[in-house]
Amino acid sequence: MENKVIIFDTTLRDGEQCPGASLNTYEKLEVAKQLEKLNVDIMEAGFPIASPGDFEGVKLIAQTIKGCTIAGLARAVKKDIEQVWEAVKYSERPRIHTFIATSSIHMQYKLQLSPEQVLEQAVEAVKYARKLCSEVEFSAEDASRSDKEFLYRIFEEVIKAGATIINVPDTVGYAQPEEFGRLIKDIRKNVPNIEKAVISVHCHNDLGLAVANSLEAIRSGATQVECTVNGIGERAGNASLEEIVMALQTRKDIYNKWTQINSTQICPSSKLVSKLTSFVIQPNKAVVGKNAFAHEAGIHQAGILKERTTYEIMTPQSVGLESNSLVLGKHSGRNALKKRLEEMGHTLDQEKLNEVFEKFKELADKKKEIFIEDLEAIVSEEIIAKIPETFKLEYFHLNTGNRTLPTATVRLLFNNEPLEDAACGDGPVDASFKAIDRITKLKIKLTDYNVRALTGGKDAQGEASVKISDEKGNIFTGRSISTDTLEASIRAYLKAVNRLIFHLSLATN
Repeated sequence: MENKVIIFDTTLRDGEQCPGASLNTYEKLEVAKQLEKLNVDIMEAGFPIASPGDFEGVKLIAQTIKGCTIAGLARAVKKDIEQVWEAVKYSERPRIHTFIATSSIHMQYKLQLSPEQVLEQAVEAVKYARKLCSEVEFSAEDASRSDKEFLYRIFEEVIKAGATIINVPDTVGYAQPEEFGRLIKDIRKNVPNIEKAVISVHCHNDLGLAVANSLEAIRSGATQVECTVNGIGERAGNASLEEIVMALQTRKDIYNKWTQINSTQICPSSKLVSKLTSFVIQPNKAVVGKNAFAHEAGIHQAGILKERTTYEIMTPQSVGLESNSLVLGKHSGRNALKKRLEEMGHTLDQEKLNEVFEKFKELADKKKEIFIEDLEAIVSEEIIAKIPETFKLEYFHLNTGNRTLPTATVRLLFNNEPLEDAACGDGPVDASFKAIDRITKLKIKLTDYNVRALTGGKDAQGEASVKISDEKGNIFTGRSISTDTLEASIRAYLKAVNRLIFHLSLATN
């Protein structure tokens, strides 16, 4: 057990204090139930004195959640401590967490108390809390900017008063990893009765160092870390639970520590907190971001396909994902495309794969990400039996507007000779089709035309489908895709025209 790191989750207290992240009572309970599945050691359910709603939320969680300690936060004030106890006393393992600031800047400007007055208030608060509850945690707010000698003294006295956990917060994210680790070592060395208490740390992310500081504190002797799901919290947030847990799990060779966290519940927890707080997870967020297990570069994809560990230091399954993701984009290579096509049921020979790859690259230059629907359209367009391109599109120009007569100019290649004409119509599509009819001199009737989006987003491909008939009533179809729906429409119409011409050539022969 001596190598265990205790995970103190404060998503429902410090995390919820993040501007805009407020949860109602039942949303807090929903998160608490997920944290129970995550198997956190301690759940800080709220700040009961803050509001009647927060009190009820902490009380409901204490009555409902089993298997972990339920804590509530209190200032070093009797009324706060009583309110916490009234909320957490229903828990199988309740904890009162009380705090007071210990840095000179906080004592002078915020508390307007002398160090002796702060010491006295801290000791009295811990003594009172201990009368109510066997688990009492004391936090020295802004510890990283506090005088070390004063910290040693206040920790020694609150442990004498009954504190079972002493917490060392880097409240404003000011500390650097080496500096913070040294602070923990100094506390262990200079607080005479420190072996009677658990050393906890609570790091903020103002300089992006919350996780690094927490890990360095663990290396220096801290055995409890306070953190939040997705790293949410005041200002730039708290130390991220998922990053700390997976760093310890992935680098056992460095830390030689373990947690009781069920890591397969990390992603479900992350998604739930994101959904209920409406805080979107950044795509490049470590462990739980959309791109954490996504690979687009061709070199990376080739490596992953041969051996996962070339570019992944932990498995997607270890954090609750089904698999990694080979994102198809302009940086992807043939290997990734071939694998995705095989997953879709298309086994292509090298020649056909090259054809599809060429079209794929053309599309990837227009779109950020290629979806399965895009690939299906490319395959069906390029691989299914081709009709000779008697007429080939070289150029089109459209002039349209709500007060302009729609006009289309189209240039086609016929036996490598350019043929160009223009026409007006009811809209740009109608004008384009009429211009093509003028060039081909075919008597054609448009019987059906529709356009649909293949995927979502502003860069979605449009699929155009047309049906035309000749003088005898024979139906010919054309289909094309493009991020430009007008281009897709023109190409689809041309394909139908070329099918008609191919039909006429077969009839003549």
